[in-house]
Amino acid sequence: MESKNLKGTTTIGLTCSDGIVLVADRRASWGTFVASKRAEKIFKLNNQVGASVAGSVGDAESLIRLIQAEAALFEMNNKKTMSPKAIATLLSNILQGSKYFPYMVQLLIAGMNVDRPQLYTLDPVGGLTQEDYASSGSGSPMAYGVLEQEYSSEKTVQESIAVAIKAINSAMSRDTATGNGINLVTITKDEFRSYDESEIKNLIEEK
Repeated sequence: MESKNLKGTTTIGLTCSDGIVLVADRRASWGTFVASKRAEKIFKLNNQVGASVAGSVGDAESLIRLIQAEAALFEMNNKKTMSPKAIATLLSNILQGSKYFPYMVQLLIAGMNVDRPQLYTLDPVGGLTQEDYASSGSGSPMAYGVLEQEYSSEKTVQESIAVAIKAINSAMSRDTATGNGINLVTITKDEFRSYDESEIKNLIEEK
């Protein structure tokens, strides 16, 4: 079994009044087989920007390694971090340049540009759009059903975590390729925070 064939997921990104919420499930599937229950689908690109990935695991990991290196090189040469828009635009160019042998991925790029949250979606051939909220992967139709009703850009990060968890739980309830727990990351002007399992459990119980 090659990891590049592992697919199926739900990822969600929300812009908030004071930052970003990124959430994803932890299941990687190969057809109807659950190949991993511990998949990481949210990645730190720099201290202000993160990415979530849906699609082929091998392609996603290769692309994330590439953009992490580019972001680190930019920071070393320019003494500042790449903005979410800059990273999304670079990724768009990479994906468009590889369209004849495409990376089979869909990405959400999210982070803070100074004190302003930004969220971008990317398709496998570099299509780039800016959104207030977005979901990708096989469970995204179920997630959107919740987000359309409950998302608000005026909500804080802490308020939006509950919306994101409700949306990912909706996807896990109906999409067989989504499940086995939650990855949760928040980004504000002060920190890039990844939540551990016990913190996520407490948040779910509080909800």
